[in-house]
Amino acid sequence: MEENENMENNDQPQAGGGNEQAPQSAPAPDRDQFVGKKTAAGICGILLGGLGIHKFILGLTTPAVIMLLVSISAGIFTCGLGVIPMSIIGLIEGIMYLTKSDDDFYQQYRVEKKGWF
Repeated sequence: MEENENMENNDQPQAGGGNEQAPQSAPAPDRDQFVGKKTAAGICGILLGGLGIHKFILGLTTPAVIMLLVSISAGIFTCGLGVIPMSIIGLIEGIMYLTKSDDDFYQQYRVEKKGWF
């Protein structure tokens, strides 16, 4: 009688058992293209960081527009002194872009869409 029960159980697929392997995630096709923008974004962050150009390069348009508007409006109302904080943020972010590994860069700025620092 036990053999019949075991035989019936063997005919049914077992959940979570067997030699099933979890599907491996293949690298995204645009990974290499996005990581290729790392150097351009880093250099623009260092040189033109106050204008948010480096964020436009990475496709982070909302933070880029915020940086651009803050730089322009603060620059007008403070005779150019208001651009200094945005330039410092751009400098720091440019250095961070250039010092990150390709995997960390892709994960943070493409997958997680990290906008600031």
